[in-house]
Amino acid sequence: MSRTPRHSTVEATIRPVPRYGVFMVTGAVLGIIVAGIVTLLGSYEPSRVLGVVYPPGQVFGFALLWTVPIGIALGGMIAVMLDRAARKHARVVRVEREHVENGEEQA
Repeated sequence: MSRTPRHSTVEATIRPVPRYGVFMVTGAVLGIIVAGIVTLLGSYEPSRVLGVVYPPGQVFGFALLWTVPIGIALGGMIAVMLDRAARKHARVVRVEREHVENGEEQA
């Protein structure tokens, strides 16, 4: 069994990168919390035009339709801004790369 190692030194850039999914999920959770607050602070008097009283569950659902997408978008924008700011802290390092090939033929 013959192995032929090859060594090479390359430069690599290392920088901290935010996890976009975490920021977007956090924005969605904050959107749910804001929808809950809006629901709690809302008044449930009959509408002047239709004379209908919307139940709190329906108000919460309508509020979710606005607050969750806005929270996801804001979380994504914050992650993009942090990613751009992290580019300033990038550093270049030298990395030794080793590639080992197996000299046997495979059938």
